[in-house]
Amino acid sequence: MRQPGTHCVVLGVGNPDRGDDAAGRRVAQLLRKQHCGEVEIYELDGEPATLLARLEGARAAWIIDACRTGAATGTVHRLDVSVTPLRHACRGLSTHGMGLAEALELARALGQLPARCVVYAVEAGRFDAGAALSATVAESVAVVAARIRAEVLGITPHAERAAGA
Repeated sequence: MRQPGTHCVVLGVGNPDRGDDAAGRRVAQLLRKQHCGEVEIYELDGEPATLLARLEGARAAWIIDACRTGAATGTVHRLDVSVTPLRHACRGLSTHGMGLAEALELARALGQLPARCVVYAVEAGRFDAGAALSATVAESVAVVAARIRAEVLGITPHAERAAGA
């Protein structure tokens, strides 16, 4: 069993069969192919209990999800939820039932929110069943993956070695 607050996680949230809703999972897949230091990478469907379980004991977390806020498709929102609650920072971010904001606030109330917790939300355009990820969102996925990789390598052990990889 690991010590609380010793690991970092990346949580890619979404439905891979609903167009742009796959953005979070696609970021996780990209990061899994790259060397990102000592970080655990998961793909989630947005179910709150699973999200809370993956956050428990983490010292840092990056969560990626599709969103609809009215901004242009492909717009990337970066929100530090360890400082500002998601529901106040940007309404309507999650495309899932309970919502990412509510799950994160529950984690905060339970004392399970990591000291560093960042949400990357990618503005989605379509959620049709069976649709592919749009080209605009695919470009944003690559940008988000690069940003998270840089952040992860900046705080995880052996970052010097990984940066040279």
